[in-house]
Amino acid sequence: MSSPTKPGIECKSALSLTGIKPSGTPHVGNYLAAIQPALALASQMPGFYFIADYHALTTIRDARLLHRMKMEVAATWLAFGLDPRRTTLFVQSDVPEVCELSWILGCVTGLGLLNRAHAYKDAISRGREVNAGTFFYPVLMAADILLYGATLVPVGRDQKQHVEMTRDMALAFNHHFGETLVVPEPLIRDDVATIPGTDGRKMSKSHGNVIPLFESSGKLRKRIMRIVTDSTPMEQPKDPHSCAVFNLYRNFTSEEQAGEMEARYKAGGFGYGHAKQELFRVMDMFLAGPRERYRELMATPQVLEDILAEGAMRARKVARETIFRVREVTGLKKDLTSC
Repeated sequence: MSSPTKPGIECKSALSLTGIKPSGTPHVGNYLAAIQPALALASQMPGFYFIADYHALTTIRDARLLHRMKMEVAATWLAFGLDPRRTTLFVQSDVPEVCELSWILGCVTGLGLLNRAHAYKDAISRGREVNAGTFFYPVLMAADILLYGATLVPVGRDQKQHVEMTRDMALAFNHHFGETLVVPEPLIRDDVATIPGTDGRKMSKSHGNVIPLFESSGKLRKRIMRIVTDSTPMEQPKDPHSCAVFNLYRNFTSEEQAGEMEARYKAGGFGYGHAKQELFRVMDMFLAGPRERYRELMATPQVLEDILAEGAMRARKVARETIFRVREVTGLKKDLTSC
């Protein structure tokens, strides 16, 4: 590995980074809120997309389950068109340098900053047991971003704090040791809508109201037909925007098609059963190709392993360059050739 002749921030073009925490079989909410916009960004610029298995260890205690969920995440992103030749897809723990950087960042991070983390405060307020990993979570997240020199981190407005904390840590490190780490910018996605589940609440595994992405057509239809609606008679006009069926439908069709269904809601003589049938038709058509590709990938795990291994090799090359600079400016051993 070639090493820089002196420490300093390497100039990079726009580069995005996204972490995907493995947390069970992906559902429609995951696709619309995270996968779809991230894939759109991946088509515009190179990026590093990683499966955050170190983060998952704060709650998961089953090795086989964690491995299966990692494969499901990888297969999902690939099934929807992620190009691993352009976007580096890898597993977080396959690049152990992230743990070294997180420790070093922790040494320049004040306790007060971590005490203000939303996830930690929320866990405390709910009376949940908080382990050290949960408390240190923002530091590992910062290391994820800073290790690869990411310039842009796409997040919803409610996740902006994660990037702000990362910026604080990078600035603190650079203050003490010189300009070494790239200070990233958040790419705020204001267009991220709340995706309704089958009971009308936000789609979430914890609510038990999800629509899995890759179920068979028959099971998908049953899920959709169970979506909760009000008791407005078929002949009466209805408000489409208060209906979970319509709010899902418009995410899978053109504006013109959504406008046509909206008009049918408001005109009356159009029942929720009709709307559910239409929703099933467009969703089943949309998911047919990715469903087949996902099943192919899950049936050939070595293909997934090879793609992730190639991604990890590319990611680790960048990570080692960052760690070399960090080690050099902090006075740690510089030679990593024996690692």
